[in-house]
Amino acid sequence: MRDQQREDRSMMTIERGIRGVALAFGLGLLSACGGDAEAGDAADVTEEPTAFTRVINVEVEAVVPETFVERIRLTGTVEANRDVTVSAEESGTIVELLVEKGERVSAGDSILRIDDRLLRAQFEEAQARAALAAETWERRKRLWEEDRVGSELAYLEARYASEQAAASLATLERRLERTVVLAPIEGVLDDRMVELGALVSPGTPVARIVDLDPVKVVGGVPERFAADVRRGSRATVRFDVLPDREFEGRVGFVGAAVDARTRTFPVELVFRNPGGVVKPEMVANISVERRSFDDAIVVDQDAIVRKADGYAVFVIGEDAEGPRAEVRQVEIGASQSDRVVIESGVEPGDRLVVVGQQQVADGDRVRIVGGGDR
Repeated sequence: MRDQQREDRSMMTIERGIRGVALAFGLGLLSACGGDAEAGDAADVTEEPTAFTRVINVEVEAVVPETFVERIRLTGTVEANRDVTVSAEESGTIVELLVEKGERVSAGDSILRIDDRLLRAQFEEAQARAALAAETWERRKRLWEEDRVGSELAYLEARYASEQAAASLATLERRLERTVVLAPIEGVLDDRMVELGALVSPGTPVARIVDLDPVKVVGGVPERFAADVRRGSRATVRFDVLPDREFEGRVGFVGAAVDARTRTFPVELVFRNPGGVVKPEMVANISVERRSFDDAIVVDQDAIVRKADGYAVFVIGEDAEGPRAEVRQVEIGASQSDRVVIESGVEPGDRLVVVGQQQVADGDRVRIVGGGDR
């Protein structure tokens, strides 16, 4: 019994020893952790945070006043300045062709001739009657006015018969002239509608003459530009099929009414066409001058940043530490292609950020890597 009691007391002593060792080990760990935390806190107190300043690379362009022209872009069609269809004025058979297609003619040149034998015979007959009537009138006149021979009625009949015969002769003479068809305008004989031996009558189309220098271009202007386009406005014309040529002219006609279907009004402009390189029905790209500005501040459209309250640009400012980006609210005006007029907010001489403006903010430090003062 006593041996059993001694054994139990020994086991309790061993267990208390183990608990003590474990407690001491735990306290040691807590002490070590507390020391590290205090050391970390001390380090946080003594070390200063590192400052960071971002620098943005930008390209700039000096703002220089310039002349700016706003234009209206249109599409038009080429028409001949004058396009005339020539018709026969007398009946008969075509007996002679005097001009070939494609040849140039002047006003009054002969194009073709109609058989005139019947009219010539009638003309010669009328000449004889007119000569007889004129001689009869002269004799009646002398007898009546000088010698009072005959009657006044015979005197008047002779006078009016002479005048009637002269008028008939003049009519036949004019008809005889019209057997030769003449060019009414200067231009190119673009088409001949009859051949040798064809029978024509008055009104039969026989030829077409086209005047291609100058030529005119017809286009439609949107109604919103009604107050801006007027007769005499300067314009330029280009053609896709003639990429290296540009033609200058002026608006010669402005329509008075707006087309209800297209909401446009017609304009015509005329320009010289040396060599006839521009042909009727070609499609033309028209640029009509709308407004012109002297000493305008003009910038690339990409340099303008859209804001919630309008538009802004960035310019370069300087302080003791170097260049910084400064934001400027701007008012924009007329635009053409990718160029925009700045009405307020930018002054001549300002250095405008043209590359990097989407990455900078007001006050950012910047490094100018291109553009400079150009």
